[in-house]
Amino acid sequence: MSKRTKKVGVTGRYGTRYGASLRKLIKKQEISQHAKYPCSFCGKTTVRRNAVGIWNCKSCKKTTAGGAYAPSTPAAAAMRSTLRRLREIADV
Repeated sequence: MSKRTKKVGVTGRYGTRYGASLRKLIKKQEISQHAKYPCSFCGKTTVRRNAVGIWNCKSCKKTTAGGAYAPSTPAAAAMRSTLRRLREIADV
């Protein structure tokens, strides 16, 4: 089977509707939400999105809460680093 789309990818189903800029934003989100991610528990790349913010690992059967389109969000990463820094300050 030959490759059908060169640029539009998963957003080819929208055709010429909604504008190129919006389709590019949607393409980025849809690619990230359908991708597989590494599991933080077992290390295998088997984490898939189950619903909005719910992520399942197929190998170790763990379910975690995360972002809508990716298991970890930049805001969550910033919060983890802030908490780690505050814990280190409290210990000293």
